Amino acid sequence: MAIIIDHVNYIYDADTEMAHAALKDISLEIPDGQFIGLIGHTGSGKSTLIQHLNGLIKPTSGAVYFDGKDINDPEYDRKALRAKVGLVFQYPEHQLFEVDCFTDVCFGPKNLGLSKKEVELRAYEALKQVGFNDEQFYQSPFDLSGGQKRRVAIAGVLAMKPQVLILDEPTAGLDPRGRSEILGLISKLHEEMGITVILVSHSMEDVAEYVQRIIVMNKGEVAFDGTPAQVFSYHKELEKIGLAAPQVTYVMEALESEGFPVNTTAITIDEAADEIMKLFR
Repeated sequence: MAIIIDHVNYIYDADTEMAHAALKDISLEIPDGQFIGLIGHTGSGKSTLIQHLNGLIKPTSGAVYFDGKDINDPEYDRKALRAKVGLVFQYPEHQLFEVDCFTDVCFGPKNLGLSKKEVELRAYEALKQVGFNDEQFYQSPFDLSGGQKRRVAIAGVLAMKPQVLILDEPTAGLDPRGRSEILGLISKLHEEMGITVILVSHSMEDVAEYVQRIIVMNKGEVAFDGTPAQVFSYHKELEKIGLAAPQVTYVMEALESEGFPVNTTAITIDEAADEIMKLFR
């Protein structure tokens, strides 16, 4: 169920003096099962872009296709689309509102018109997928930590059985341990379920270890699109648009500049460690 974005433009406050372009001629293909990092500083257009993928925003011009069909066609079933293309917003409290976690996760599949048994089975499976114990099911979501709230919000989308999972800054506001746990969970879900994952972030470190492809947004345009190694090789250009490569990249380049024969394309700590250990063999 590939997503195709075809020459999409989006203008906020069109036909007013406040009009400004948030997206400029974006064309991308997102194939099934890929793990993508969507990177960009605040205001780069990444959040606007992902809201086009499940029809929350309609392009000013251009088209978005899911499974070969234009999702903005008047006859297209966008309710069904939002079950297939699930979006977890940056702040989980925007998606949590029921008295307990289990009831909250039931909300999405219930609106699909499923039987009570199927709804509850989906909610149970989704909460288990994000690591919840049975005794946590009936806690108020508002009594949870930030990381646990993220898990419930993710479970609410997983209960819809999406084919595409989009997460907007899922580690925002979390401490290092919480960030690592959430990113590990997302990676595990991708590996076990085989679904397409789009991880939105402004942090290169968050995506370096996990994603297969990075799309970098800048001022409403795609600045770079490629594998992590390809994108991070342009770290000087990334710096000019307010981003940077992972710290590991700079460490490896510093070692090379001192005459050590290391591979400067290493982008994770494990890769860098392997390169450094080669120096002692």
